[in-house]
Amino acid sequence: MGRNLKDYIVIGLKGMAMGAADVVPGVSGGTIAFISGIYEELLSSIASVNLKLLKTLKTEGIKAAWKQVNGSFLLSLFIGIFISIISLAKTIKWLLENEPVLLWSFFFGLVAASIIYIGKQVENWNAKIIILFILGISFGYAITIIPSTNVGGINYLFLIFAGAIASCAMILPGISGSYILLLIGVYPVVMTALTDKNYKIIASIGLGVIVGLLSFSKLLKWLFANYKNQMLIVLTGIMLGSLNKVWPWKETISTYVNSHGVTKPLLEQSVSPFSFDGDPKLMMAIVLAFVGFGLILLMEKLAVKKG
Repeated sequence: MGRNLKDYIVIGLKGMAMGAADVVPGVSGGTIAFISGIYEELLSSIASVNLKLLKTLKTEGIKAAWKQVNGSFLLSLFIGIFISIISLAKTIKWLLENEPVLLWSFFFGLVAASIIYIGKQVENWNAKIIILFILGISFGYAITIIPSTNVGGINYLFLIFAGAIASCAMILPGISGSYILLLIGVYPVVMTALTDKNYKIIASIGLGVIVGLLSFSKLLKWLFANYKNQMLIVLTGIMLGSLNKVWPWKETISTYVNSHGVTKPLLEQSVSPFSFDGDPKLMMAIVLAFVGFGLILLMEKLAVKKG
């Protein structure tokens, strides 16, 4: 398949769209890849990074290995993803610090619609499926009520693990990698690291993403090929149970002081938006939740047309 510079620029732009999706909890980079028509090529290109590639590199050289892995495609795509993530991280960090309720309202709408999107793909409801659904909800909710994972400073091994799990978004339309980071408590840490150019944290997450794409992604792909219905219902349950995590209105129960001497919430509980008397941004928050919800529905329609 011959491509020229214009083709690779378009691929880079698609990568930028995927990067923007990967930064926002509730929007999947995999969904963007599917809608833009590069999903299957992305999967096959990632799958080609294996031991056979090393053999090709040794016997036929760099040029043959680059062609085998579809290197120009992957490079163009990942440059676009990288540019988008770096440019959006600063904006999201600012919103997290200055307009958290509005930002979380938008995220809540995105995730709520994503739950419906994934749940609609579940077939053959029966007793086993319902049990898995309830277990998924319970697990999802349990994740949201445990203390933050980054209380005692940065655990780089845990960040590698987080990156590996989050890389699932690359191969699963509908599942957001940043939402996984949010659930396990490292999303704000990663956004801050991207803004502050903390290369240790960025490298740890990046290494995890590479490890996940090359190993865990193959397992996940196998599970979806053989146990798709069960996987979908568990994911739907987890996302439904974990909605508590992105509920915009929180009350802090306890706090901790991080390694920079800044006081952060340790345990929070969701409260009614009407608990805050005369909140002037309540209507805007509700509107943004509906905007987020509508955005996922629009993406679903585009995906259906593409399919």
